[in-house]
Amino acid sequence: MNTPDNLLYTKEHEWVSVKENEVIIGITDYAQSQLGDIIFIEFPDVGDLISLGDIFGEVEAVKTVSELFSPMTGTVTAINKTLDEAPDNVNSDPYGKGWLIKITPSDLNEKNKLMKAEEYQDLVK
Repeated sequence: MNTPDNLLYTKEHEWVSVKENEVIIGITDYAQSQLGDIIFIEFPDVGDLISLGDIFGEVEAVKTVSELFSPMTGTVTAINKTLDEAPDNVNSDPYGKGWLIKITPSDLNEKNKLMKAEEYQDLVK
């Protein structure tokens, strides 16, 4: 299982990359492996305000549907439209081509509530 050290993680299996005033959100390698082949992703709209802990979309796989939970509060600035045509990018490259959304965070201090890679690895053992 791939768990990059430079990212932060949630108990709900989202990963977060914080770069100044931009936050990129996706699902972890562990999550995609548990879901199986991903066939569709429901996104919020650009401009939507999503709040910490709220559901912001769904990932549909061959065998199940899983809700996506916001790891931070912020305004959606981009969605990964390439996943409309190639949702399997989440399976093959969850930390790269498989990113889901980008937000402008309302409160960067919320990142302090997220787990570091080692803590997340302990969670999924």
